[in-house]
Amino acid sequence: MKAGLEIGQSAEINILVTKDMRTEFVGETVHDLYSTSDLVNHIEWAARKVLIPFLENNEESMVSHVEVSHLTLTVTGMSVRVKATVSEIRDKKIVCDVEAYNTRGKIARGTVTQSIIEKTWLENKMKELSIINQLARQNYQVSSTTEQSKT
Repeated sequence: MKAGLEIGQSAEINILVTKDMRTEFVGETVHDLYSTSDLVNHIEWAARKVLIPFLENNEESMVSHVEVSHLTLTVTGMSVRVKATVSEIRDKKIVCDVEAYNTRGKIARGTVTQSIIEKTWLENKMKELSIINQLARQNYQVSSTTEQSKT
């Protein structure tokens, strides 16, 4: 990691809550409100924004822990400001305190922990998981075919 990252540094993002950010499950809208899953995505984005200037070309950041309290409602059409502030730096782990606000006040608070990793390590892990997935799917197909032939 490049030098210069310090406790207290922060980054913000501003978003407009749109209909595609509503709470939905399997394509069915539950209510016309900002979903917690989209809120978490935006909180992760703000935390990542803090680190981007400090990553070396061979490094990537990965969220390893998120803790968020979604405090109040936000309807579609409202603006949301998300702020992430570095609160802890330990080895290759960076913790950010996060807060989100709509026009009425604070809607969320929490922390995001990011791990700094080597891009080559990540690429190798992704290839490994892809191979494991392919083998598992082949095994599933073979066992399904075997079960069907027994019936």
